[in-house]
Amino acid sequence: MTDEDLTGLTKRLGVDIDPETLRLALTHRSFAFENGGIPTNERLEFLGDSVLQLVATESLFEDNPELPEGRLAKMRAAVVNTRALAGVARHHDVGAHLLLGKGEDATGGRDKDSILADTVEALIGACYVSRGREEAFALVHRFIDGMLADAVALGAGVDYKTTLQEAAADLDLGTVRYDVVGEGPAHARVFTATAITGETAWAQGQDSSKKAAEAVAAEAAVRAILAAHPQYTRRS
Repeated sequence: MTDEDLTGLTKRLGVDIDPETLRLALTHRSFAFENGGIPTNERLEFLGDSVLQLVATESLFEDNPELPEGRLAKMRAAVVNTRALAGVARHHDVGAHLLLGKGEDATGGRDKDSILADTVEALIGACYVSRGREEAFALVHRFIDGMLADAVALGAGVDYKTTLQEAAADLDLGTVRYDVVGEGPAHARVFTATAITGETAWAQGQDSSKKAAEAVAAEAAVRAILAAHPQYTRRS
């Protein structure tokens, strides 16, 4: 990986992490194992996870003084989870810069939710080490503020499949169902789910499992329904 590659990533992230720490944040254990047991990104991941949890908790606590602990915890879970963080990684093209072992790379590791999410946490930790608390907190806010706003507005945290069921019932949209199609080899299977209410197909979602693809489709469908029915107010 060249310094030019790293510069491209830091520009997308909006923070100038020093190259050595950034490389460490991108070093998956599979690469470390194949290269003589060099350090991995797991310590930075541990640090970044704590920073991420703190920023998300602080933001939800300060911005929603009327909400009880249970609701806040559910909304935090809607943002601080593997799928959401993997989405952040894909948005910034983090997968292209990962240092992976040959086997992990050959089996689609650059687009695995778990690896991408862990790397986002490692990048947060790298920012904290390289640039300090203030810039690390700012990076996390850039990553998650939009998702936090959605969590409050859409009631995320109850899972989106439940939210879709509620909206379909409240708006008399018909029975919710998912049409799921799988494609690709067994080791890199991709499922596409279509969320449907009655005769209306609202949205599609893709992931490496049927359940996860349905969740992605349900989230997109909820957004589409709220856009089509702006007068609708979700249940508390």
